[in-house]
Amino acid sequence: MRVLARCSAGLLAVSLLVVGAPGAFAGPPDDTRSVVPDGLANKQNLRIATYNASLNRSAAGELVRDLGTPENAQARAIAEVLQITRPEVVLLNEFDYDAGGTAADLFKRNYLRVSQNGKAALDYPYVYTAPSNTGVPSGLDLNNDGTVGGAEDALGFGAFEGQYGMVIYSQYPIQTESVRTFQHFLWKDMPGALLPDNPATAEQGDWYSEAELDVLPLSSKSHWDVPLSVGGKTVHVLASHPTPPVFDGKEDRNGRRNSDEIRFWSDYVTGGPGASYIYDDGGVTGGLKRGDRFVILGDQNSDPLDGDSLPGAIDQLLGNKLVQDPQPSSSGATEAAALQGGANAAHRSDPRFDTADFEDRNAGNIRADYVLPSRTLRVSGSGVFWPRVGSPGSELTGIFPFPTSDHRLVYADIVVSGTKQR
Repeated sequence: MRVLARCSAGLLAVSLLVVGAPGAFAGPPDDTRSVVPDGLANKQNLRIATYNASLNRSAAGELVRDLGTPENAQARAIAEVLQITRPEVVLLNEFDYDAGGTAADLFKRNYLRVSQNGKAALDYPYVYTAPSNTGVPSGLDLNNDGTVGGAEDALGFGAFEGQYGMVIYSQYPIQTESVRTFQHFLWKDMPGALLPDNPATAEQGDWYSEAELDVLPLSSKSHWDVPLSVGGKTVHVLASHPTPPVFDGKEDRNGRRNSDEIRFWSDYVTGGPGASYIYDDGGVTGGLKRGDRFVILGDQNSDPLDGDSLPGAIDQLLGNKLVQDPQPSSSGATEAAALQGGANAAHRSDPRFDTADFEDRNAGNIRADYVLPSRTLRVSGSGVFWPRVGSPGSELTGIFPFPTSDHRLVYADIVVSGTKQR
């Protein structure tokens, strides 16, 4: 596989983003509502959400096919959840990427803009999606099984390029020229990286060869800094989806990568000398400036106390003095943990904070999905869409096989101070 030089690949990604050619895709993708919607310009309370929607498919093109008509039951249920909770900005994880942004546009056109079961339709004039490392062939034996090829040897686990991708929908303008992506940042370039060790050798940190480390990115999907204009102020949406810390061996390569993917945002928002090692896909270095407004969004695949992630992995964000944790909760999560029992009974985390219903007696339910605003923003509310059994909306979460996803939508309401009429 031909690997582009770091700087060249980054400059290419930026040029694709700016001109709208295949690669990154920033909305609006059509001429509808290309200004801030009425009532939003003077509205200080912003609901921002993350939702692992499980809109991933087993082969390239299947999601575009499924969203090409308004009749897909899963997509309708996911759209209804969004129409009930009504976030102004939402990150969808596990939404297969295609270079033209077709799936993202179809979901908006055929599902979000269409009333689901009498709920008011939603419109997002601004959409952002970009390439993912998932399914990109490495040409190397990354899982050390003696063969090359397949999902586990891709730069990020995936059966095809873009599987398990991401998309952001926004009712506020995206500062397209200022978007930063970190798809190609190499794991080995993080100081103190938790590179996995091959337990069969006496060497340390040698699971990956030098050749493999020269191409292996930190991000299993990507990390995005997508700045939004909210009433004259900039809010950085920091989106990611670290790899699940499972499906490996004693070397814990996925657990270690998960932890460092989480750490990346902590270093980035802290900025200063501790972020000087960071470079984006355009070759620009460093993190945020002190005082910048941001919200970290995504399925981090890490619970503070339970599950399989490395101890302290998510605490790298929760313990950062620049980050606040609204601790979104639901009574439905508490009910589900009690009804399912099993591993849930031995969990140490408070089940009301759970966001993922794995129903696995070996794992139980955990808090995996996070909306973490900066302390430069005021939080006025938060929650997890997980209705109790029999209450309105519970048919949209359900039990396995889920009508929507095994994750729940998580949101926080934030106040962007100093907003003004545009």
